Amino acid sequence: MQPRLSYTIWFTQRTGSTLLCRALEDTQIAGIPHEWLYTWLGEQHENDPAELQMRLWESGSTSNGVFGQKHSFHEPHLSHLIETFRRFPGCPTQERNRTKIWEYAFPNHRHIFMTRRNKVRLAVSWWKAIKNQEWHRQMGEPPKSMDLTDAYSFDAIHHLFREASMREAGIQEFFSEGNIVPLTIVYEDFIYEYEKTVRKVVEFLGLDHTNMKLPRPSLTRTADVTSEEWAQRFREELQEGWKNRGW
Repeated sequence: MQPRLSYTIWFTQRTGSTLLCRALEDTQIAGIPHEWLYTWLGEQHENDPAELQMRLWESGSTSNGVFGQKHSFHEPHLSHLIETFRRFPGCPTQERNRTKIWEYAFPNHRHIFMTRRNKVRLAVSWWKAIKNQEWHRQMGEPPKSMDLTDAYSFDAIHHLFREASMREAGIQEFFSEGNIVPLTIVYEDFIYEYEKTVRKVVEFLGLDHTNMKLPRPSLTRTADVTSEEWAQRFREELQEGWKNRGW
């Protein structure tokens, strides 16, 4: 069934997207915002575009007709998605505007953008998760034990620092193409205003949250002494020799 409302959460890694998506799913009224498009494109077996679209809608929708998903901008994956969506029913064959094509695929669409101000800490968190494979930590669980003594890499963190910036630039170009003003959720604010932020998202979607009850956050932060050491080391190495330092 076609959803009456749909939304995409656009994010880069380590911005709190999983925490937000779990909270929205827990409301039971705001869709099931998983990364449906990450594997969906590569797992298509049907040739009928209408059937593909219906499968996608059904995957991320709650019973009240709200579809949710999250997506991290990267190429060429996005271009492949756009070409697939152009074959969906209702999309004009001559349409080239990527944002409009996206919104033909997902009816009555809203956009949410998740970001993190401190890109150094984002990149450090990303690299640390790659090395120890602790992408998330359940509330109350102990930290994953792994020796990271020799795991620091300036080049790796610098790459992720730049990659995060380029992905956000790509997201902004996508928004600009469709004159989109998204709801922006900032990681540094979200972790201190968890329930207020979730309610803000539900309100942005136009859903009634008067009697909505949220469980406590299911995840806790993974940052530790190692994270802080790497962040301080990276910012010093990155700005070595600079006359005007940023941090």
